[in-house]
Amino acid sequence: MDAKSPLPRAPRPTIRLRLTVLYAVLFLLTGAFLVALTYVITATTGLTVSVGPGGEVHVAYGSPLGSGGSNTTVAPFGGSVTDVPRLVQSIVSGQLAAEQHYYLAVSLLALVIFGVTSVVVGWLVAGRVLRPLRTMSAAAREISSTNLARRLAPTGPDDELKDLGETFDELLGRLERSFDAQRQFVANASHELRTPLTRQRALVQYALGDPDPTLDAWRGTLERVLAAEQQQERLIDALFTLARSERGLERRLPVDLAEVADAVLQARLPDMDRRGLHLERRLEHAQVRGDRPLLERLAGNLVDNAIAYNVRDGQIEVTTEARDGQAILRVGNSGAAVPAAEIDRLLEPFQRLDPDRTTQSEGWGLGLSIVRAIASAHDGAVRIRPRETGGLDVEVRIPFDSLILTRGPAPPGDRTEPAATPAVAGRGRTPD
Repeated sequence: MDAKSPLPRAPRPTIRLRLTVLYAVLFLLTGAFLVALTYVITATTGLTVSVGPGGEVHVAYGSPLGSGGSNTTVAPFGGSVTDVPRLVQSIVSGQLAAEQHYYLAVSLLALVIFGVTSVVVGWLVAGRVLRPLRTMSAAAREISSTNLARRLAPTGPDDELKDLGETFDELLGRLERSFDAQRQFVANASHELRTPLTRQRALVQYALGDPDPTLDAWRGTLERVLAAEQQQERLIDALFTLARSERGLERRLPVDLAEVADAVLQARLPDMDRRGLHLERRLEHAQVRGDRPLLERLAGNLVDNAIAYNVRDGQIEVTTEARDGQAILRVGNSGAAVPAAEIDRLLEPFQRLDPDRTTQSEGWGLGLSIVRAIASAHDGAVRIRPRETGGLDVEVRIPFDSLILTRGPAPPGDRTEPAATPAVAGRGRTPD
């Protein structure tokens, strides 16, 4: 038994086809309304026949709208005057009915002809209007992650279609920059992750190749391998924090930036003491809704950078406040001069300044990029300003919830104190 032949598929309901059908339907509805209106007007035409004193017959007819119409006088008839109006009315009524049907037939025929014409014209007009869309669609199909540099570059009148093409080009530009940044990030992360692994392998190979190993030599090798492993662990933790921040927040809880900054400073006072740094802090309540561990990481990175990129007997200023509907955390430090042209680059992952400006040999250039990612996750922003005397002022602004009420005094008062002031014991952390 032969298989049944597949049924022909209906044409795809493209926008061009829908526009053509829409044009044709609108034209047919408008034409049908016009024909019906004309038919109603002619069907309700009034007819009046009267006989004058001299036997002449007057015939008058017109539209119900009170305009148009005609008046005719017929010469006197030789017959009975009473039969004249009926005879004339019958003749004129028949003539009007014939003309009405004739006009109706002609109008319907014209409507059919122009309906078919409207389909053809609508198809051509829709194709002309949608031609830029077809061009953009064809170009978009050829664009992939490997040739994001291509643009649609729409031409023609400054209309909505050109705006759509320019918007798509802007989107491609952002995607291209994002892909480039992602590739660079992966390359840098791979390099940074490979460095401690290479160091560990070299240490192990050196220890295994020692013809006369000693216990102290093995112990020293293991300590250096452990240090490389800890460095790798800190890097992975920094990358995880960066990825978590860029993903956004899953929940938001009330957090006071003053409490966060105070806890971070208390934990890092021993590091400041070892470097002879002086701390000035002014912490006022600045409550937001956010993720406390991430905000602690944000404040910790800023303070760690202020410690690492400082000078002997330098200063660190930390302030928090609530102003203009925003919670503000500001961290400033003395140090070497930073070119203003380098500020934006510091916010990118794995970007460092000249290593000569710091005595800290470790770090991956992730600290400020993590700060920016955490601030963005809290709908905030980061502003960095170089100091004329050297060092940086970093300001983080996060919108606060007006429903959160401020209660009680801020943790510490306004004061200037050396880092050696007794504090809660805390473990210093290598800056990212």
